[in-house]
Amino acid sequence: MAVSNSLTISPRKLRSDLYSYSYQNNSETPLVISVLSSLIDRTLTRNERINRRALPSSGAGGKTQIFDCREIPDMTIQSYLERIFRYTKAGPSVYVVAYVYIDRFCQTNPGFRISLTNVHRLLITTIMIASKYVEDLNYRNSYFAKVGGLETEDLNKLELEFLFLMGFKLHVNVSVFESYCCHLEREVSIGGGYQIEKALRCAEEIKSKQMIVQDPKHHHHHQFAQILL
Repeated sequence: MAVSNSLTISPRKLRSDLYSYSYQNNSETPLVISVLSSLIDRTLTRNERINRRALPSSGAGGKTQIFDCREIPDMTIQSYLERIFRYTKAGPSVYVVAYVYIDRFCQTNPGFRISLTNVHRLLITTIMIASKYVEDLNYRNSYFAKVGGLETEDLNKLELEFLFLMGFKLHVNVSVFESYCCHLEREVSIGGGYQIEKALRCAEEIKSKQMIVQDPKHHHHHQFAQILL
């Protein structure tokens, strides 16, 4: 199938977006969201294959099970990240730092695997923490909770548990940030392009079928009820 040129994301375009993003009220969704969405989707697919082959293990997960929800949320990773951006306007650097935190979290907790039942909670938690680390001004936890479809108390618990499980290792220096930016660029250049374009097309199809409600106060209880425990 032919792909529209407007959906093409190059490494150079991604880098430009990461380092020269314009913080305006009407700014378009940063390209890093599509790249990160593609990468996470591929991680989910790989982990599903691993889980199917792995033998059941009692007690697996431990404290990281706090990120699990009872039912799989009815929202794609792309749509969820776009929603977070729409209501928080967190810049591209926030998503890169959140990606760093997710990677560190998985390395620090080797028994944890990103799955459809925990990825949404993990994303809203890491993006909120990354926003506090990167941005000068931030929304309250209660606002992030509404955007992410959680109760404030639940998000507070997720944040605290995440920090302890990470050993409060939140510092991201320039070289680390740059290395993760390069990794995201490679995601575009070696095989990631098709996945990103596919995610974008999927998002457009979803948008054409749904009414997007602009106020999270009136919308989150309906669309994100499945994320709640």
